[in-house]
Amino acid sequence: MTAPEQLVLNLGHRPALARKDFVVSPANTEALAWIERWPRWLGWGSGSGLVLHGPSGCGKSHLLSIWRERVGVGTVLATGAALTPDSVPELAAGGAVAVDDAAAVAGDGARERALFHLHNLLAERGGALLLAAVEPPARWPGLILPDLRSRLLALPVAAIGAPDDALLAALLAKLFSDRQLHPTAEVIAWLVARMERSCVAAGRLVAELDRRSLAERRPITIRLAQAVMVDTAFGDQGVTLDPP
Repeated sequence: MTAPEQLVLNLGHRPALARKDFVVSPANTEALAWIERWPRWLGWGSGSGLVLHGPSGCGKSHLLSIWRERVGVGTVLATGAALTPDSVPELAAGGAVAVDDAAAVAGDGARERALFHLHNLLAERGGALLLAAVEPPARWPGLILPDLRSRLLALPVAAIGAPDDALLAALLAKLFSDRQLHPTAEVIAWLVARMERSCVAAGRLVAELDRRSLAERRPITIRLAQAVMVDTAFGDQGVTLDPP
């Protein structure tokens, strides 16, 4: 069979989520500074909690991982969609809880009650709660419980902004490195100038370039990047394939 028809084995990859792997730029310095202020949150009131918010793929989950590492043993990671009233005592037992996609509780009575009780229980015990969502709590649609809304609005908020060129370039380099790929700086600069301006798009673009590189047994070059941009919706519509 020809090279493009070769079976591509997806062996998976593990994102690097340590502090040293976090890509810092003006878009996320405020949020990172809040994480690195731990444990000075304790005693600041409002249940010693924080809400991180920003677009999908901007690094919120990475910051949750950094915070859990800083807090240490006993820190629990949950998701808004998985919260139930019965899960609260076990989650709160360690004294620190990170909840990813926390806005998923909005509009679901059981999940909202769970987050309300989790917040209160941690506050009573002097613990800490870190929430991550795309929007700040004031913009979560459909919140049912007024008491939960008031608790959430009392928490400090740290925003992660849209990525600039420097962040996109560093993010692409990290995403490639997570897959043991190391295209040249010229390739990354070419991609940054033409790709959709979002962290989610960066992840999808890297995954597609990895797939095409494996399938066609080609290194990741500008030529391959051009082909991927033409064949997919990852880039600007004006991208055309240069002649060989």
